Amino acid sequence: MIKCNLSRIMGERRLKVADVVKDTGINRGTLDRIYNESASRVELEVIEQLCRYLNVTVGELYEVKDE
Repeated sequence: MIKCNLSRIMGERRLKVADVVKDTGINRGTLDRIYNESASRVELEVIEQLCRYLNVTVGELYEVKDE
């Protein structure tokens, strides 16, 4: 299972979804799905934008967990 750490990272930095949407231009619905871990597909461009914005690696944003 792939775990997305976006909500944790944003919480630690006290970022709101609206702030990230405004600063990155990522669609609100897309970001909501990533944040809530309900996205089944995410464009690589979106992952890159989030990593650059948050200054994290892909491995910090996403990780593989045993179920």
